[in-house]
Amino acid sequence: MDIIKSIEHEQLKNKIPELKVGNTVKVHARIKEGNKERIQVFEGIIIKVQGGGINQTFTVRKNSYGVGVEKTFLVHSPLVEKVELVRVGKARRAKLFYLRDRLGKSAKTKEQVGARIEDKEIVVKEDLAEEPVVEEVTTTEEVVEETPVTEEAPEEAPAVETENPVKQEVVDTVKEEKVEDVKDEK
Repeated sequence: MDIIKSIEHEQLKNKIPELKVGNTVKVHARIKEGNKERIQVFEGIIIKVQGGGINQTFTVRKNSYGVGVEKTFLVHSPLVEKVELVRVGKARRAKLFYLRDRLGKSAKTKEQVGARIEDKEIVVKEDLAEEPVVEEVTTTEEVVEETPVTEEAPEEAPAVETENPVKQEVVDTVKEEKVEDVKDEK
């Protein structure tokens, strides 16, 4: 089982969009026709989100020339370039299959009043670029610890001792900010 989970973990995207039922989105999907590749945009309402992990899917529905069209996309598929949020919809159900029977304005969800259109992303796995930053901070701590030993003045030694706890607090807040910034800002 560990081998399967490790292979699945490699296939996961680092960041996935936050998908909610009722939102109107533009899905940029890569389509291959012969030797050429192009990106096709599919705009519609998310009517369902299901599954989890690597098998998580979402279904988008739109009316095209009076005909209802639904497409199901894998969230972690390399063929899905990006998902843009167009409108925040108000939905009180997990699956909006009742929209299949409707036409025109009634086939849309009401817009949530005062909602900001932000493309929020959920971090699935952390980037490897963050680890060297932590290593650099630990190297600065070692340099600071060497400095009080070389200084001979007794007046300057307490000042260096007060700087050490401050540096350690900065290291702790940097680690906490990375996790919180991803959740709060995006």
